[in-house]
Amino acid sequence: MVFGVLKDIKRDENRVICTPLEVASIVSAGHNVFVQKDCGKGAGFSDDKYMLAGATVLDTAKEIWDKCDFVAKVKEIETSEYGFLRENQLIYCCIHPAVHPEEVQALIKSRCIAITAEDSHRYGSPNCEAAGKQGALFGLESMLTINGGKGKFVSGFAGAPGMNILILGGGVVGRGALSVLYALGANITVMDINMGVLKTLGDQYDNKINTMFCTKENIASVLPHTDMIINCVKWPKQRKDFLIDKEMLKLMEEGSVLVDISNDAPGAIESSRETHHNNPRYIVNGVVHYCVSNIPGAVAHSTSVALAAETLPLLLNILNNGLKKACISDGYIRRSLTTYKGYLTHEETSAVQGIPWIRPEDVLKIEDEELDYAPPATTAKSYNFY
Repeated sequence: MVFGVLKDIKRDENRVICTPLEVASIVSAGHNVFVQKDCGKGAGFSDDKYMLAGATVLDTAKEIWDKCDFVAKVKEIETSEYGFLRENQLIYCCIHPAVHPEEVQALIKSRCIAITAEDSHRYGSPNCEAAGKQGALFGLESMLTINGGKGKFVSGFAGAPGMNILILGGGVVGRGALSVLYALGANITVMDINMGVLKTLGDQYDNKINTMFCTKENIASVLPHTDMIINCVKWPKQRKDFLIDKEMLKLMEEGSVLVDISNDAPGAIESSRETHHNNPRYIVNGVVHYCVSNIPGAVAHSTSVALAAETLPLLLNILNNGLKKACISDGYIRRSLTTYKGYLTHEETSAVQGIPWIRPEDVLKIEDEELDYAPPATTAKSYNFY
């Protein structure tokens, strides 16, 4: 199979989906690899390193799209790329289809085969871990007086107490933030709706963190003495309510900080709006908001290495065995299939956008095979079938 690595063009995106090491593995498995010129430059990987790994460097994105059976990148397919989509071509990237209806329609219309990366990680995305850890550090930066924050130091100084931090969500993102802030000496409360998660985190940290069941009322009860909120909740796209509304921010002291790592729209925080690294902060009701949508892009080398390592087995499974066999042997690939030759195959997108879908196992005609199990990617349900 001919595999192509695209240069990401989303704003502030410096990551690359495959480093030269992964390219070498794909080439050694017998596949031809083309990479777009400077695809890894922002993450510290030169074209020369890709050529030494066995790849051919092409100057333009169009050449990659035209020559490759299977193309991959990190972020969504941008509007300028819709014209490159073609029938039967395999595409792997973070599509976020439920909240991008125009992108979904372009994929369906092209009759390509698209796999959404964010649903494909069996052990959680390295991007999520990076977003939690680096997001915590950006939150501390936002707390600085020079950035509009109240000027508290994370662990305090002699005679001056440290920060009280509320983490919403105990998943991969929340655990990443927790590990950094705990190591730095913050006083931390974690809220989640899964009591098993709360018990596990309490045990892991020797009950030196506070845990609470996540409700709007519980959040409001701790906001008056919370210095920083880190939102790590993957909010269901079909919900129209909020965990924290604008009025609740008034319960916090001026100069407090809210880091919304999970700031997809719609999200759990009413006052959140997407920002970028060149202008990351704004203030609502006295609270400094940090809502950069691409936090992992700030540590592009490390996140590229981690993401590429996590992704390589998936790519090789598809490249070596074909999509159908890969979807039988790996339920996480199967649940990530988003469009297939003109059909929507992603349940959450169907539920949120109100358009019909077909199950991957049905469209691939593998329903009678011994399928590897994967839990649903989200809680969204749709019975709106073709």
